[in-house]
Amino acid sequence: MSGANSPLRLHLALGLISVAVVALQLVLMQILAITQWHHFAYMVISLALLGFGASGTLIALCRGWLLSRMDRLLPLLLFASAATMASVTSATQRLFGGFDSYLLFFDPSQIGRLLLVNLLFAVPFFLGALAIGLILVQHVERIGSLYFANLLGSGLGGLAGIAALSLLFPERLPALIALFALASGLTLVKSGDRIQLIAAATCAAVIAVFLLQPPSLTLSQYKDLRGVLELPEAQIVASRPGPLGLVQIVSAPTLRHAPGLSLNYRGEVPVRDLVFNNGNSFGPVPLWPPADAPPDQSTAAFPYAFGPPGSVLVLHAATGDTAARALGNGASRVTLVEPHLDALELLREIYPGSAGRLLNHRSVDVQGMEPRAFLATTKEKFDLILLPSVGAFGGTAGLFALQEEYSLTVEGIGALWQHLAADGMLCLPVWFDYPPRNPLRLAATLIEALRTQGIDAPQHHLAAVNSWGDLGFCLKRSPLSAGDLERIRAFAQEMQFDPLLPPDLRPQERHRYHALQDERFFTDLDRLFTPGAQQFLAEYPFRLRPATDDRPFFSQFLRWQSLPELARLFGERSIPFLEMGYLIVILTFCQMWVAAVVLILLPLLRLGWGGQERVRTLLYFGGLGAGYMLVEIDLIHRFVLYLGHPVYAASAVICALLVFSGIGSQASTYIAPKGRTRQLAAATVVLLLILYSLLLPPLIELSIALPLLWKTLLAIVFIAPLGLAMGLPFPLGLRALSLENEPLVPWAWGINGCLSVLSTSLATIIAVEAGFTALFLVAAAAYGTAALSGGRN
Repeated sequence: MSGANSPLRLHLALGLISVAVVALQLVLMQILAITQWHHFAYMVISLALLGFGASGTLIALCRGWLLSRMDRLLPLLLFASAATMASVTSATQRLFGGFDSYLLFFDPSQIGRLLLVNLLFAVPFFLGALAIGLILVQHVERIGSLYFANLLGSGLGGLAGIAALSLLFPERLPALIALFALASGLTLVKSGDRIQLIAAATCAAVIAVFLLQPPSLTLSQYKDLRGVLELPEAQIVASRPGPLGLVQIVSAPTLRHAPGLSLNYRGEVPVRDLVFNNGNSFGPVPLWPPADAPPDQSTAAFPYAFGPPGSVLVLHAATGDTAARALGNGASRVTLVEPHLDALELLREIYPGSAGRLLNHRSVDVQGMEPRAFLATTKEKFDLILLPSVGAFGGTAGLFALQEEYSLTVEGIGALWQHLAADGMLCLPVWFDYPPRNPLRLAATLIEALRTQGIDAPQHHLAAVNSWGDLGFCLKRSPLSAGDLERIRAFAQEMQFDPLLPPDLRPQERHRYHALQDERFFTDLDRLFTPGAQQFLAEYPFRLRPATDDRPFFSQFLRWQSLPELARLFGERSIPFLEMGYLIVILTFCQMWVAAVVLILLPLLRLGWGGQERVRTLLYFGGLGAGYMLVEIDLIHRFVLYLGHPVYAASAVICALLVFSGIGSQASTYIAPKGRTRQLAAATVVLLLILYSLLLPPLIELSIALPLLWKTLLAIVFIAPLGLAMGLPFPLGLRALSLENEPLVPWAWGINGCLSVLSTSLATIIAVEAGFTALFLVAAAAYGTAALSGGRN
């Protein structure tokens, strides 16, 4: 073996390219969350695995040619991967800049544009995976240590990605990450090879160009920030990157913010700067002191109609604007819970005289935690608990269907109930959407949460008023008194709102000032309090059953069985505008499935599918590929609640699972691949998954109150045994296959990658439709298929 391909250099190169591949996934997830929407970020994992699967197919088809030229090809592939990592954002931004998600179901060119973008994103992963696959196939006798280097590098890539997102703006990061791939190629360059040296210089030049001139990120035309920047003289006055998102503050002479404002208001709405996170509205810059703020005449003032609260808890407090309102209405103490501390620090720096004074006020306590974690850390009771608005003006078209909203689950509302004082209130506004979804599902969730707390007559604890565009809900710990009912009516009269939910409501009171587009909403709302509520929820064309911690997707309303009825009522072309987000996810995943079939499965047909050995190989390595990704996606979803944000959850799970799987792979080198060893390794994973499905939820609940650092360490401890076990079956299987039928090794690599792509797409659908527990059980079934796949003794 030449010095360039010594074992040490091979392991180092493998580790470096693995760092780059995983770090790039995290960065691209953030870039897509900024430029498009939350659900597009999930396709990055599928795209990476598509590249891995396609590389395995190419190796299987051209094995001899590739391996015979491996010494020269490896550095070239790594340099090509590095160059495309640096340039892929620029290339895709040009395509995505004209992408219109609302036309996706009507204009075929938009589908083609999305497919092309997906394939471009897959290129750097394909090139990097091809180099990784060649190393593993050529040196299968060292599969344990090489796979360890691969997974260790991948785990470190998760840490590198989160660190990079904390320090630099996202558009600069792909080129920076490409340096790891460049270094990987340089470790394998043979001295005197001019082609490799020229390729290295060219790659370095490409990276330098994008490091010095990073591409600008083009936001979707439907992003909040994009619309605000089109106002006259609008400008971004401050920006700050962070792992929880890119924070940007926009100022414009005509920028005004007053959601839910009463039509009775006669004053001038003040100009206010707005804060955005990943292009989505985060909140207005607070007006402080109170003398600078206009009279509060909106549905957000409804909680204060019951009298000045003593202590106020604000969850997902964003910019802290609600603290100004609470103090202005007589609150003695306000606790703001907001995990995005980078945004608050930026406000303190840019607005020291207003937002800074408010956030540093002696009566304001800022807690940088996930709301459910904060509730687990305190035993304090509050007079008033506030949640942010649900939905958005005009509806969200399902764009947040895949976003976990643990504060709006039955368990989340129950946790809030436990922190209400004797006469305390939980209040939150919700925007109307048509057909009604958000208000009805929120009402159903509040009612179900009250019933789980032993309240048999929830109508005596709920009040609501509605304005021209939104309504405000209030849930009271004690039954509403006669005085409360008088105050509700007085507030509604003063603001020209309509009372909606007092127990003694007269029908004519509901539409005195505001006529709804469809007054069946009142009938539907009333049915939620009746014994026929479950039948109503089952028959309603949208999913309104309360979200739970096992299925925390509050904004996912689409019911597949209702599509024909919706098409009849609203027309086929209207359906995407009602629940477009989830449909785009399905369409994107279908594209991934088609690409996996075309790029992976169909080419493998040339090698044939007959023979018992190929069937066993398909079941074993396909089961491992599917099971591994189902587990990874399930753990990411579960740890969002535990660690407080999808980015933290993804980085912790990916890092821990891959590192410990790598350790398991290294340990496999001491196990002889004899008999049914590989099947026993897969069966061990099945048993652990069943055990985890029972023990992980209570373990998370017991330790959720700990500080983030301790929870991160505990998450690693939780994942470690499972990761170790999951690291054994794949290398054991490859070593056994190399002894039994060595030409099938690249075929197995391709099958593993293909099933990984398909299962990554499927995992999110299973989580949304059936819940996380079901997803774990499906993963166990996949590993069970591998365990039962047979094999030679």
